[in-house]
Amino acid sequence: MSPPPSHSLSETARNRNAFEGIRAQIRDLRTDNIAVLAKRARELGGVIPLWFGEGDMVTPAFIRDAAKKALDEGQTFYVPNMRGLPALNEALCDYQTQWHGRPIPIERTTVAPGGMQALYMALELLVDVGTNVVYVAPQWPNIHNAIHLIGGEPRPVSLDFDTDWRLDLDKLFARCDARTRAIFLSTPANPTGWTATREEMQALLDFSRRTGVWIISDEVYARLYFHGEIAPSILQVAEDGDRVIAVNSFSKAWAMTGWRIGWLTHPSAIADQLGAMTQYVNSGTSAMVQAGGVAAIREGEPLIAEIRARIKAGLDLAYEKLPQIPGIILPEKPRGGMYAFFALEGEADATAVCERILETARVGLAPGYHFGESSRAFLRMCTFRDTEQMRVALDRMVDAMK
Repeated sequence: MSPPPSHSLSETARNRNAFEGIRAQIRDLRTDNIAVLAKRARELGGVIPLWFGEGDMVTPAFIRDAAKKALDEGQTFYVPNMRGLPALNEALCDYQTQWHGRPIPIERTTVAPGGMQALYMALELLVDVGTNVVYVAPQWPNIHNAIHLIGGEPRPVSLDFDTDWRLDLDKLFARCDARTRAIFLSTPANPTGWTATREEMQALLDFSRRTGVWIISDEVYARLYFHGEIAPSILQVAEDGDRVIAVNSFSKAWAMTGWRIGWLTHPSAIADQLGAMTQYVNSGTSAMVQAGGVAAIREGEPLIAEIRARIKAGLDLAYEKLPQIPGIILPEKPRGGMYAFFALEGEADATAVCERILETARVGLAPGYHFGESSRAFLRMCTFRDTEQMRVALDRMVDAMK
């Protein structure tokens, strides 16, 4: 028996039919990363990868053991409290109260499966289609794209640059209008290492109180600060009722990038709404991962000091070696973070420079266009690596580019 005649669309038409049926904000969404460079690195072999925002340190045993213990105890069920297990919320309450110098009660903290999930929830909480978010650039590309994905308008305002990166608050505030729901900043910043001062935080808070615009402060690198044990925070000046959200993560300061656990600190008045959002967006963070987070908070101060020292050693080495490259444009040493961010005279787009360094020095760096147009000429180097490996990478670059 012969099959009935086919009335199906051609493959091209079927694909177009499906593609055109999705939201407009999704159609032009792309994963803008270093995939092409990474593919070439695999072909070359022997490449030292300094392009990712990730160190080379395995999560220490005391954190892994806490998670394994929870797993062995059978903590494999749904987490009943969407905003975090009591043990972790209590630990975060103590930790934040200590470091910010004012009470941060449990009601102000919501745990999320990753810093990115926490950021997305903060934006989803505030941004409607037709509204905008003004953000400080250069900036991690996920921020621009998350605002776009939700349906908001991303409005970058670049830091000024001469020998260092500086924030012009007047310029930032001038970009806000009646449709602005939030100002977003990262401090210490990825990729520049720029860090807001307490006075700048106060100015942002004052603007929020005058206008009703929210402040979202990404403080993932707050403990990776080289002029003290913690960077200035919006939480050090804001009251509970202020329109302020701080976002944090265990990824960087506790070497837990693959664990996917972060948290938001927010007004207590919106705790129930964030709990409901958590239920409908991700159904909570796994108990065994939260157990690792408790150990990190309760026992992790020596680890943070070790990570900070390792990053600083790599950064100091970069600032010793990079000036040997002709035409290097090296800003003042970053105040925090885990990156060196530099440029070369006469190179308007660092993509070709990254390709040349990959081919000739076997070192992988991230081109600055990932972080916005204002940093297209720059290259980002992660310094959270074994110091001797950093030395080898920098010597290779100097030799290749003399």
